[in-house]
Parts: sequence; C-alpha cells; structure tokens
Amino acid sequence: MKLKWLGHSAFELISKNGLNILIDPFIQANPACPLKICDMHPDVICITHGHADHFGDTIEIARNNPNAIVIANYEISIYLQRKGINAIGLNYGAYVKIEDVEIRMLEAKHSSTFDFEIDTKYAGNPGSFLITFDNDIKVFHAGDTGLFSDMKFVIGEVYRPDIAILPIGNIFTMDLKEASIAASWINPKIVIPMHYNSFPSIAQNPEEFKKLVTNCQTLIPNVLETCEF
Repeated sequence: MKLKWLGHSAFELISKNGLNILIDPFIQANPACPLKICDMHPDVICITHGHADHFGDTIEIARNNPNAIVIANYEISIYLQRKGINAIGLNYGAYVKIEDVEIRMLEAKHSSTFDFEIDTKYAGNPGSFLITFDNDIKVFHAGDTGLFSDMKFVIGEVYRPDIAILPIGNIFTMDLKEASIAASWINPKIVIPMHYNSFPSIAQNPEEFKKLVTNCQTLIPNVLETCEF
C-alpha cells in the first residue's frame, strides 16, 4: 500500500493492485497542494464531511473520472447523486468492499454543513474512515474530530488500525495534546498528523506532536511524499 499526503486532510492511498483512493479531495484551494484537479485519477473518493476544505473538488474530480465511486454519509451521497455523481451512502459501522479494499465509515465528533453553498445546508453526520487493504493493513483517517472515548473502546480495541491519521490543528479539531491522547488510545503502529499549517488559524509544529506521542512511531510526511507500507 502506498500513501501520499496532499496537504491539509487530503490523502491518496493506492492498493498493491492499483486501486486509487482519494480522501477529502481539497485540491484547488488547498494552499499546500501544488496539484491540479486534472492530475487526480481516483477510482474511489471518500468524503468525511461537508465542509469545503474536505468536500473540496469532489464534483469536478468525479466528473473528470466518470468511473469513480464516491463514498460518503447518506446525506452527502444523495446531494451528489442529484448532480449525476456515482455515490454510495454509508453510516457508522457500515462498509463496502471495492476490489481488494474494505472501506468502513466510523464516527467523528465535529459538525458537517455544505458551507460553500450560498445558504449553508445540513450535510449529515461527520465521519471517519477505516480502510483495510487485502494484506490486512488498516488505515484510519479520523476526518475532523475532537477527542472522544470510542477512539479507545471502538476504534482502538475493536478495529485496531495499523496507521492512524489524526488532525492536530486546534480551533476546528483536536490540538497537539488531545491528538497525542487519541494516538495512545487507538494505539496504532504509526500515527500521521494532518489538518495543520494550511492556514494561520491552524498553525502547529508537528515535531511538538511527535514529542508527545510515546506509544508508537510518528511519521511526518512532506506534501506529495510517497510512503510505502
């Protein structure tokens, strides 16, 4: 499995058989991402919630890749289907299997609106994703979230991800300390920080997060750096 950070909360995961999974495709307006919409060629797009910095360029990318499947909560899937996009709606605990990959939606503690619309609209419950590859590597992308106890009792003890991708930016999500607690509860082999330094309001030093994490390896990739597991 290959993992590439695209800045903010956007990640590209590629299975060993080449399935391309794009999570939270905030590309065009993402100050950290040098790519263009036309550079994206996903087979699957996963959306954690409706905010513009996560929903991002989903519609444009999906229309450029008409065979792509979008996976989101039920409300976002209906919104996309009405725009002619191939979308599957999930709720907490449910999963779909696409080729050699299982994609499961789990909980997040946040808000979710289509804040890019003129009239802000409800966009269902925010979520996170547990993505299991056929070699049994499990990647947990937390989306935007605060700290909550099911990170320990459900995500950590039931699902046991190998890699946890956690927001550290504060203001809209957990801060460094809470994210380090989340890492200890989830207890992955590797933790990766996200959702920081994209904007001045979420400026953080990931090296400070690394110092707080004592139970697992902290990986701090550069934007567009490919990590292979």
